[in-house]
Amino acid sequence: MPAPIIAVTDWTFSDLSVEEQAADKAGAKLVGRQCRSSEDLAALCFDADAVITQFAKLDAGAIGRMPKARVIVRYGIGVDNVDLEAAKGRGIPVCNIPDYCVDEVADHTVAFILGLTRQVVANATLLRDGGWGLASPLESMGTLKNLTVGIVGFGRIGREVVRRLSPFKCRILVFDPVAPRAEIEAAGAEACSFAELLAASDIVSPHCPSNASTKKMFDANAFAAMKDGALFINVGRGDLADAEALVAALTTGKLGGAALDVFDPEPIPADHPIRRMNNVILAAHIASASPTAVRTLRETAISIALQAVRGERLPNIVNGVSQTS
Repeated sequence: MPAPIIAVTDWTFSDLSVEEQAADKAGAKLVGRQCRSSEDLAALCFDADAVITQFAKLDAGAIGRMPKARVIVRYGIGVDNVDLEAAKGRGIPVCNIPDYCVDEVADHTVAFILGLTRQVVANATLLRDGGWGLASPLESMGTLKNLTVGIVGFGRIGREVVRRLSPFKCRILVFDPVAPRAEIEAAGAEACSFAELLAASDIVSPHCPSNASTKKMFDANAFAAMKDGALFINVGRGDLADAEALVAALTTGKLGGAALDVFDPEPIPADHPIRRMNNVILAAHIASASPTAVRTLRETAISIALQAVRGERLPNIVNGVSQTS
């Protein structure tokens, strides 16, 4: 019997040695290609028994050319690059890795909040350029104890952000339509509606998945409903915010600043105006990064793929495909 084939469609690591070693040990063959087109995906995945993907777009066409795939595994938490319904229609489970970078992303969120409220980047830049003193108006130097932070989404990361913010003594509001109010209040936060959160928060940070109900939830109307001069943090998914509306809110001063690890599109085009805004801190989708997190991500992804080719029950199925054995 030929060795099962595990295909990796794309990756941002230096190599695939972690995955290759695990596959070799299990008697499987790992093949990888930095797929840039539907033709690349078709050529790589046609014979694959399992597919691991990071950012490659696995739409219905790509999934339709995976006749042998027993699973699609996403390197990460979000699965918005995979057509979940198309995979479900073909009986292919889609699995994510929901808990590999919770602490890293929560840490990064708080770093962004402090970076903006204490104007860390602006003041460092001033000194690097030979200046001295405050780089921005005194009014921009906020104290968390006197501010209200709104957290949208009370999942793993949202909860950890709340836990980290509590010692700063700020008021914390949480909007999550499915989280029990009692759990939010037990964490030291206040449950509220989305409209209430927007109106009352000095800082707003979404921590929710990208899906039909959340895409562009931060549109022109949402930004207009926020406090004048409020700060916007996004370490979740770029398409949670309407990019044009975000730029407009920053340009007019409706928003006092933003800190973004994600954007729509990615990479951010070199000529995009967001890159030139002094009131914006940008990072290249790296909030999840740490040696421990990346190792866990890779080991978990290949482990799930190997479970699939062995016919074992799979964890973290996100597209509703049920397993009978």
